[in-house]
Amino acid sequence: MRRWAVLLCCLAVLGAGFAAPAGVTADIYHFTDRDGVVHYTNVQPAGGSWRKMHRSYDESEDLDSQRLPRPSGERRPDPGRVQRYDSHIKEAAQLYQLPEAFIRAIVLVESNFFPDVISEDGAIGLMQLMPATALNMGVLDAFDPRQNVLGGTRYLRVLANRFKGALVLTLAAYNAGDFAVQKSRGVPPYPEPRRYVRRVLHHYYAFRNMSGALAAR
Repeated sequence: MRRWAVLLCCLAVLGAGFAAPAGVTADIYHFTDRDGVVHYTNVQPAGGSWRKMHRSYDESEDLDSQRLPRPSGERRPDPGRVQRYDSHIKEAAQLYQLPEAFIRAIVLVESNFFPDVISEDGAIGLMQLMPATALNMGVLDAFDPRQNVLGGTRYLRVLANRFKGALVLTLAAYNAGDFAVQKSRGVPPYPEPRRYVRRVLHHYYAFRNMSGALAAR
């Protein structure tokens, strides 16, 4: 359990690297500190006692020999439904300076690109906004795809700023709440937020690689 806590707490995208979509990297470095604690980070450590574990996500690659599998029972969404909201995702990414692949991965995990879904807790739409959060983010109609994506991405930007650009903490706060992350001083030690972070990261890397492959054509 502690091993994953270290992994999740240390996977961070800091400062301008997170703010600028083109600057996000999937490189992951592994090192052990003086206390014998194993760390994983996407920021290259100082010194020479580290080694690179991961360059760009691929389903054949792993992190420290632990695969990030496609979540069991999760179906691939219909491509047409995914692409239907591209314009909103691109607009939100440019407005709030977050990677398109990151937003798209969250939409996939939250709603599987269904704009009218409501959770048992009352979260609404593509990015599963709670009514109070939607209101705070200026969303008048959470079922409207554009408003929902813009509001959800604005909230992500707020969280990213609050946690100084730490990608994993931003995801954990989006799922479990910023208070829970602050109280735990990291990803809350519960299965749901940890599973959520892993799922979003899995799809983020997949979408990111897909975009890179299309751009190279």
